Amino acid sequence: MIRSPISRTGTLKPARTRKCAVKGCGNRFQPRNMTHKVCGPECGAVFAVAERQRLDSKQTREAKAKLKTRTEHLADAQAVFNRYIRARDQALPCISCGRHHTGAWDAGHYRSVGAQPALRFHEDNTHKQCVPCNQHKGGNAIEYRIGLRTRIGDERLEFLEREHPPAKYTIEDAKRIKDKYAAKLKQMKREP
Repeated sequence: MIRSPISRTGTLKPARTRKCAVKGCGNRFQPRNMTHKVCGPECGAVFAVAERQRLDSKQTREAKAKLKTRTEHLADAQAVFNRYIRARDQALPCISCGRHHTGAWDAGHYRSVGAQPALRFHEDNTHKQCVPCNQHKGGNAIEYRIGLRTRIGDERLEFLEREHPPAKYTIEDAKRIKDKYAAKLKQMKREP
């Protein structure tokens, strides 16, 4: 039991109360010690979740980013690049089959990332492609090439079909690419 402190005159002071630290609770309670912040177990659970979220701050995210591998940074850059491609080609049909439909869309590569890593983030090499063409038909390469000739012309297509020196992307390259396409996406969303 918590005892109230005795005043200078020898009478008991009323026990101090504290407002519950959980937003929206507002109950007042007598704390057991200096670290007691909530009025009961229910508020304790809510407070613990909020505290965990608070600790996952910018510093923690930065620390996690330092632990990321080159492969993870490349995957992040690829995800942003793919979102940009799908947004860029939003009004266009599938590059391979020419259909407009309500299904899912990928950012399909004409020359695959495995075959030509140097073209992984090349905008001419990547276009909006429906999931059936990209995933179920192995990229539908013949129809993709026909669609590419129409969209980018023979000269740019010949560039894509040439051999390119292998790309050795660094973590800094991946971050730069991610930032570049995130900015392009942001700019695209601003424009009407």
